[in-house]
Amino acid sequence: MGNRFLRRTDACVVVQKLALKAIFERKLINEGDKIVIAASGGKDSTVMAWALSTLRPALKINFSLEALHILNDFSVKGGEAELAARFNGWGIPFTAISVPVIERLKEGRKMNCYWCSTQRRTELIRFALENGFNKIALGHHMDDIIETFFMNMTGKGQLSTMPMSLSYRKYPLKLIRPLGYLEERQIIAAAEELDILRISCTCPYGLNSGRRNMRDRIAVFTGNSGAVKRRILSALSAGAKDLLIEDEENAEGNAEGNADEKADGIN
Repeated sequence: MGNRFLRRTDACVVVQKLALKAIFERKLINEGDKIVIAASGGKDSTVMAWALSTLRPALKINFSLEALHILNDFSVKGGEAELAARFNGWGIPFTAISVPVIERLKEGRKMNCYWCSTQRRTELIRFALENGFNKIALGHHMDDIIETFFMNMTGKGQLSTMPMSLSYRKYPLKLIRPLGYLEERQIIAAAEELDILRISCTCPYGLNSGRRNMRDRIAVFTGNSGAVKRRILSALSAGAKDLLIEDEENAEGNAEGNADEKADGIN
């Protein structure tokens, strides 16, 4: 029992250390920040919320945290109450709203993952702007970032990915990804220790997504090695342009940020 406890505890320590490293190295959180967490109810955003709440003493920075949970047509109803209780227990105020993504679909268009994502991001940005937040924290991890890079390169002919820090040009907002230095399996290990509730999505459109296909291909050529993945992540910052930072000093354009600003429909 003792060894099992230590092994499980190590998983949370790894999350805290790597999140702290990302926050300091990438300057993700600053004094006075008002941060809204995009709380999907999945393991990534929930582990991120826990990590940010527990890292406050180590950061020695005054900042506030709140969470927004967005329900859509495919969300499994009923789990948000327990999720809210967990977040409130961590000292993070929790808000849940519903977004009818199918109803918003334009005539002649087919439902897909991109449409759902942009509608949820639209409401996230709207909530942040209306409530005075200056940063939005997303739970994407290292595997997400690497997968996006290869998807953009092979599918769009672009050298771009999900930045760990992205400043919107149109809004006084910045996206941050504090879990960018963590592999998904490290987050899963911490989620198991924390016994995190997973609110799943019943959407059938993501079952055969291009991301799943790319994930399998990356696992093959990296041998699923964490060391290889970290070298790939490092390479994304090693060129003339740091692909993991998109701000005013490094703003030639980012596929994710530009797409959000065009698609969100907020003026």
